[in-house]
Amino acid sequence: MTVEAFAPAKINLTLHVTGQRADGYHLLDSLVVFADIGDRITVAVADERSLQVTGSMAAGVPVDDSNLMMQAAALMDPARGAALSLEKNLPPSSGIGGGSSDAAATLRALAELWGLPVPGTQDVLLLGADVPVCMSPSTQRMRGIGERLDGLPPLPDCAIVLINPGVSVATPAIFRAMGKRDNPAMPAELPTWDSVGDLAAWLKMQRNDLQPPAIRLEPVIGTVLEELSGTDPLYHAMSGSGATCYGLYSTDAEAEAAAGQLRSAHADWWVRAGRLLARCSDSEKASA
Repeated sequence: MTVEAFAPAKINLTLHVTGQRADGYHLLDSLVVFADIGDRITVAVADERSLQVTGSMAAGVPVDDSNLMMQAAALMDPARGAALSLEKNLPPSSGIGGGSSDAAATLRALAELWGLPVPGTQDVLLLGADVPVCMSPSTQRMRGIGERLDGLPPLPDCAIVLINPGVSVATPAIFRAMGKRDNPAMPAELPTWDSVGDLAAWLKMQRNDLQPPAIRLEPVIGTVLEELSGTDPLYHAMSGSGATCYGLYSTDAEAEAAAGQLRSAHADWWVRAGRLLARCSDSEKASA
């Protein structure tokens, strides 16, 4: 028996850094969404735990216990074996939660395979701050260090383009490069957006506090944002700690045209067009 799961790209439409705990963990307030662009996970019963990686972004992905998928399987049941397979389509260390989404999809798939409940938030946090929000890929407000999650209504129908210029940004380095860490949070009550235009107008009043230090460390991120601006998106910004940036568009045709323009100008960049998910179903067809 095998079980498949989809690991969608996680996009931080906003990312407000609101403080830092005594143990060094940063406090965040973020509007998180997911796209129909992502990795594919397959799990099967086996005597031992193993991982095989394929796909366009497979190069350099570890297959030992340093991989979050292997750690997720051990968290689920350290005594059981499982044959894990990953079709890696998202660039690693890119600010769109690829490894965390892979781990969350592994937990969901193994829960189905083994007939077990998925671990709770506090246990899942052991795998990383982004894993809890990826357990239920839908529009959410993420606060604290990633453990405070509030589900939100689906966003207006929206197309998206993701761009990564081929650089990896180390999240700790971004935080070290920050100045002020006790920045304002998002409003206590988030509005309801009737259209993607309303959403874009609201996003322009919000922030990704990691974007300025990321651009200082990797100026090519600024270049990506300039190129994105030239495709006339409703809104564009960096996701997470980068280096992936995104643009929002009203229609699939506009997003596809923008993606084509960016690919033509920068053949070495990773560029994908897709849609925001109302809610991820592991069985749904998704673009790689």
